[in-house]
Amino acid sequence: MIKSYFYNADNKSLQLDVDLTEKDILLKCPNNLLWIDLYDCTFQELCSVAKIFDFHPLAIEDCLQTSPRAKVDKYDDYFFFVFHALRYNEESDEEITTDELDVFLGPNYLVTIHKTSLPSVARIAKLCNAFRTHMMERGPDYLLYTLVDGIVDEYFPIIERLGERIDELEDEIYINPAKEVTEEILALKRTILLLRKLVIPQKRIFANVNGRYSFTVHEDNQPYYLDLVDHLERIADVTDTHRDLVNNAMDTYYSIVSSKTNDVMRVLTIISTIMMPLTFITGVFGMNVPIPFQNNQAEFWSIILGMLVLFMMMMGYFHRKNWI
Repeated sequence: MIKSYFYNADNKSLQLDVDLTEKDILLKCPNNLLWIDLYDCTFQELCSVAKIFDFHPLAIEDCLQTSPRAKVDKYDDYFFFVFHALRYNEESDEEITTDELDVFLGPNYLVTIHKTSLPSVARIAKLCNAFRTHMMERGPDYLLYTLVDGIVDEYFPIIERLGERIDELEDEIYINPAKEVTEEILALKRTILLLRKLVIPQKRIFANVNGRYSFTVHEDNQPYYLDLVDHLERIADVTDTHRDLVNNAMDTYYSIVSSKTNDVMRVLTIISTIMMPLTFITGVFGMNVPIPFQNNQAEFWSIILGMLVLFMMMMGYFHRKNWI
C-alpha cells in the first residue's frame, strides 16, 4: 500500500495521495515536501517508486531483505537509512522482536518503507490525514527526526520493565534460588544484548563529529537531533547498567548455589565421618568367629552404649570446631 502526503510551501497546504508521476513538478520548489509511505507494499509497488526517484538497486535490495543493524548509506542526491522499532512480549520465547523501517531522505522528499504497522509512523500519518502541517513545515530532516524519535521513545518502557525484572530477580535469588532463576537470567541477558546491538548503531548514525552529521541536517533542526542523541545515550547507558546488574546477579546466584552445595556436602561428610567408626565396631563384632564375652547378654548393651558415647564425643568435637 502506498500513501503520499504533499506539503505545498507556497500556500501551506497539505494534499493526500498525489500523482507520483508528477514528482518533478511537485518538488520543483525546494521548500515543498513529499512524504511517501509504503506499508506492506508489493515488489511491483516498490520498484515503481524506486524508478520514479531513481533509487540505487543495492538500496532496493536492502529494503527487500532484513538488515540486522541500523545504518546510513550516502548516494548521489539522497541518503538511505535502516532503523529498527521494537516489540516486547515477555511471555514469548523471543521477548524482543524488531520491525525494520527503511528510509530514503532526499532534499525535499522522504520515502519510508516498512512491512508491519509502526506506531510512530501511524501517529504522524494521522496528523497528516487531519491536514496538520507542522510536521512537514521544517523539512524532510525534521520529519525524519519525528519518525525516529517516536521509535526511540518506545524503547523507554522496555528499559523500565527490564529494570523491574532485574529487581525482582535480585530478590528471588535470596528467597528461592531455583532453576527458574537461571532461565530468567539467561532470558534477560539475551534481551539486553539484543537491545544493545540495536541501540549502539543508531546512536552512531546521529553522532555529531566535529560539528557535522553523517547526513544533511538544517541548522534549525540540529537541537532536535542533539536531544535524540541524548535519548539514545541514556538508553545505551541504562542498557550497560542492566547488563552489569544481570552479570552480578548471575555471579551472586552461582555463589549462593555453591554455598548451599558446600553446606550439603559438609553435612554428608560429617555423617560419613560419624558412621565410619560405628561401622568398624559393628563390623568387628559382627564377624562370624568366636569373640570374647559373646555369650554375655550385657555385652550387646555395652557395645551400644560405647557407640553412643563415641557418637556424642564426635558431635561435641564437630560443634566446638563450628563445623555444625
